[in-house]
Amino acid sequence: QVQLVESGGGLVQAGDSLRLSCAASGRTFSTYAMGWFRQAPGKEREFVATISWSGGSTYYSDSVKGRFIISRDNAKNTVYLQMNSLKPEDTAVYYCAASRASVRSYSSARYEGNYDYWGQGTQVTVSS
Repeated sequence: QVQLVESGGGLVQAGDSLRLSCAASGRTFSTYAMGWFRQAPGKEREFVATISWSGGSTYYSDSVKGRFIISRDNAKNTVYLQMNSLKPEDTAVYYCAASRASVRSYSSARYEGNYDYWGQGTQVTVSS
């Protein structure tokens, strides 16, 4: 069992930066691929970014590519999402998720069914 707790959300202005953190419990964190998803009001949850267990591979949605950076620190059982040049359309609840699957492609990274554990989410609001 893995428990995930997100933090770092808040209210910012367009163009600002924000870093989300996701702390995981358990001693097997380093064996999980970790992803970030988001859900805006009235919309379905969507993929944002994923990082492989080693950190050697990363995947991003087109909407955040070049602006967001996903990273992990396996010694701290934590995954991060650095969000730069934020836009109002980035407003959403952001969720981190852990996958035991071998995520080796963009299609597998964005497939929610590959993720076994989910956090409760943290709200990010970007004002114009």
